[in-house]
Amino acid sequence: MSTGIASRLLAWFDRHGRHDLPWQDTPSCRRTPYRVWISEVMLQQTQVATVIPYFERFVRALPHVRALANASEDEVFALWSGLGYYARARNLHRAARVCVERHGGELPAHFESLVALPGIGRSTAGAILALSRGERFPILDGNVKRVLARHAGVRGWPGARAVEEKLWALAESHTSHERIADYTQAIMDLGAIVCTRTLPRCGECPLSDDCTAFQQGLTAELPQPRPARALPVRNTVMLILRDAQQRVLLQRRGASGVWPGLWSLPESEDLALASNLAAKFAHLNGTHAETLQPFAHAFTHYRLHVQPLLWRGVRMHRAIADTQDLRWCAGGEFAHLGMPAPVRKLLNAIIQDRRAPQGPG
Repeated sequence: MSTGIASRLLAWFDRHGRHDLPWQDTPSCRRTPYRVWISEVMLQQTQVATVIPYFERFVRALPHVRALANASEDEVFALWSGLGYYARARNLHRAARVCVERHGGELPAHFESLVALPGIGRSTAGAILALSRGERFPILDGNVKRVLARHAGVRGWPGARAVEEKLWALAESHTSHERIADYTQAIMDLGAIVCTRTLPRCGECPLSDDCTAFQQGLTAELPQPRPARALPVRNTVMLILRDAQQRVLLQRRGASGVWPGLWSLPESEDLALASNLAAKFAHLNGTHAETLQPFAHAFTHYRLHVQPLLWRGVRMHRAIADTQDLRWCAGGEFAHLGMPAPVRKLLNAIIQDRRAPQGPG
């Protein structure tokens, strides 16, 4: 096995790594387990440039574990809205409450206790301890998987158990015994800045001298992608009921399925039955639905095709006032609610009175 990876990465990091990320030690802020935790969860499936403004807004509003635990779910979702993969936000909230109940309002300092919290897996727990406490734990996020797979020439999809086990063994063997936090940031930075998914900058890589993928011309092939499969398609009709005060009826989604617990729009599976369902929510006052431009939104396991229908000037049923799961909401209130990004974009277009908004998927 090649040696010297840690020393080369640290030398590269000192000159080219990222030293000004808001969750690192900065002149105005100290790196804490809480800030590392929030950043690591946000960075799952999301790039740094996208995460930074969300992170800054989140920790301004909820600066520590107790503040997160005491926040309402709506407040957490509103701060998260637009980052996607909302189970991450729900798990953050749940984990913070566990920390208050069992760990004195702080993230636990032991690996086993961290991985027992909702939403914290082996890599996230390792990153929290390595980056905030300098403890020697390996990590294996997407960037690190790519670096290690290319350097060692590991074939196969990294999500497959046998391949992942190989990568964990490599991560463990290569993790530095000194400057743990810097090494951990260095290998993540290398994957994000140099060893990118496409067009890697191998001429700038400190590991290229003994990188199997570079030496054998395999950088375009490694790591190997997940085996292709056709995504099934699901169809839904979103009902936009707008009253004379320009409010829209929102419905909270259930605890299971997509966008769990977020505020969205009433839906019908059948276009022909959409008007009947709309009439159960509001007096339509003889109005007819406007058919807006459909859009698609891709999830991990399927693709959702959405047909929005808009009724203007409806009147609220007295029996359907604001409840825990239904509310009439003015446009200025949307920013304070956890709402799926495509639905927020759709409603914002309608607020601006664009009758055929471009699909937000």
